[in-house]
Amino acid sequence: MNALVRRGVARAGIPCIWRGKCFSSGNEPAESRQVTPMLRHLMYKIKSTGPITVAEYMKEVLTNPAKLLGVWFVSEWMSSGKSSAFQLVELGPGRGTLTGDILRVFSQLGSVLKNCDISVHLVEVSPKLSELQALTLTEEKLPLERDADSLVYMKGVSKSGIPVSWYRDLKDVPKGYSFYLAHEFFDVLPVHKFQKTPQGWREVLVDIDPRVSDKLRFVLAPCATPAEAFIQHDERRDHVEVCPDAGIIIQELAQRIALTGGAALIADYGHDGTKTDTFRGFCGHQLHDVLIAPGTADLTADVDFSYLRRMAQGKVASLGPVEQRTFLKNMGIDVRLKVLLDKADEASVKQQLLRGYDMLMNPQKMGERFNFFALLPHQRLHGASQERNARQSKTPTSSVAGFDELVWQ
Repeated sequence: MNALVRRGVARAGIPCIWRGKCFSSGNEPAESRQVTPMLRHLMYKIKSTGPITVAEYMKEVLTNPAKLLGVWFVSEWMSSGKSSAFQLVELGPGRGTLTGDILRVFSQLGSVLKNCDISVHLVEVSPKLSELQALTLTEEKLPLERDADSLVYMKGVSKSGIPVSWYRDLKDVPKGYSFYLAHEFFDVLPVHKFQKTPQGWREVLVDIDPRVSDKLRFVLAPCATPAEAFIQHDERRDHVEVCPDAGIIIQELAQRIALTGGAALIADYGHDGTKTDTFRGFCGHQLHDVLIAPGTADLTADVDFSYLRRMAQGKVASLGPVEQRTFLKNMGIDVRLKVLLDKADEASVKQQLLRGYDMLMNPQKMGERFNFFALLPHQRLHGASQERNARQSKTPTSSVAGFDELVWQ
């Protein structure tokens, strides 16, 4: 999911005429202007949302995260037996661009997936966003089916002929062999905040500042609150954030994967039970006081992956979290960078590529802030005979792309 779109900073529309100045990259011969899959992807993206920044172009060309995610799902499908059908389920799909990009990867790998029956299932509560997703994903010539009273409130067909269905809740998605995607989804779910005091855990509440009538402030609850039940008895941190909604979703995913197979890939800003106060606001890409001018800033809190692992309750194996730099390295970003550098003739282009690589991989930038986490059936990693002992799997006996070096079978 595109984080900027989901957090409400997407453009309302694209002007009919783009009034930007035009610059030439040179008079290349026609034969050098090869229409690659990446070029087709970028052309579709620009036609859909308008011109993109140079930074966005660099990020797309260097890693194309959507392509890597599509490759991840295909790799898992192959490693787990090449089932005759699977569902691609995305939670909170924004404008549908990520699912659309993944479907294009599936089309590019058509020879591999030609005998597989694929369907797309989107979990989206916003009617406005679901309409935008339909514009992005579905074939315009085929009318959408709408039924507000049904669990499946909208249906359509993608441009490549794949059925697409919309639901308000994950529980409404049909159970079956599925690959689940949650990309920057969990970090916007509401959290409860707790502070350790000499009297025990106390929840952090929002109150009116008695000194200023139109100002809010944080206060500690005078006594225990019900949400305290979510805190671990052996918790060592003095401040924790707990997301009950995330726990419910993880339990549903774990139950489904244990029952019918498949996998879930969760990509988000987060930590493995080490951070404390991560609740923050952003307004215009700048940090913003979470209690000032409520409704004008986007609120987020880092995902506690140790909590997600606990909520899986051992029903499935968990991998990660692994930092973005590790995941991308395992998915072959270094090889891709070398190919692009070898093809680049100008020093300025090579510098742009290296700067883009540094932004994605540098621990001080995106390299450690963004994490990948997966849920898979125990037998996928260890075999059915070892299932009971596979409570958590950080060193699987069977390779999983991104968490281990990508290996095609």
